Amino acid sequence: MPPKKLIIFDYSGTLSLEATLFARPDYLMKQLSESGLMGLGIVSPEIFWEQIVNPTWLEGSTTSAGYKKVIEDRISAICYQKMSSIPCVTISDAASLFVDSYLSHSRIDHRWRPTLSKLSRHPSIRVIIATDHYAEATGYIIRFLNEFQIQAMAAKDAFANPGCIPVVVACSADLGVHKADPRFWEILKTGLNMNEIINVLLIDDFGYNEQRGDSYGTKEKVEQRKRDTARLLQEVFSSEVQTIPFMIEDNEREKAFGDLITQTSVKIDRYLADANDG
Repeated sequence: MPPKKLIIFDYSGTLSLEATLFARPDYLMKQLSESGLMGLGIVSPEIFWEQIVNPTWLEGSTTSAGYKKVIEDRISAICYQKMSSIPCVTISDAASLFVDSYLSHSRIDHRWRPTLSKLSRHPSIRVIIATDHYAEATGYIIRFLNEFQIQAMAAKDAFANPGCIPVVVACSADLGVHKADPRFWEILKTGLNMNEIINVLLIDDFGYNEQRGDSYGTKEKVEQRKRDTARLLQEVFSSEVQTIPFMIEDNEREKAFGDLITQTSVKIDRYLADANDG
């Protein structure tokens, strides 16, 4: 029987707290140093975001290039502009160390395991982990789920047999567009044969739990993203859309994150018990 309900999880800041903690200035500085990127001139978080990540984000998150490659290319371009001669292998090694550390530290919180396991076994539920991310992230997320004994598959692979895998990882780098673009969801709806979906549940922090020192996580922008995302999903799936904002309000982030997982899991159970299960 085709799934009647769709549950969508955001990744960074929702399933993974570590992914956002990695970007804290103190921790990021440590990683820049240990990877060797600091020795290549990336000596502060500001330089990292403004000169490396921001100029390459579109390419890195909507193509198969990968995080390592865009970092390498960007640093090489900066070195060329400064007429600085650094061996390509030095840049490549530093980029690889940094990206591997970042993705390895972006694990799914273990406290999500019972809920994700339950959802993966539910016959009328389709679970999608949707993320604006680099190409390498897909494999890592699938591996983290497999460690929980949960089968998962990249969206582009699931399209060949949409009914065989309960959890699908939909990464913007694989689909070629970001989540805010209707095409992201239209591709998934068509590829996974989700024409009979009658209800959508979205669990997302809407950028609120981001660690960057900019305005991305302000409440005004978060609320606007929440409204825009709900409207977009409603238009694409022609169905009711419910949202569970996953926003950490407490300064004790680790405990608050766990409490929020517990509260959200209860809400998901209520959702599953809804009479509209089909």
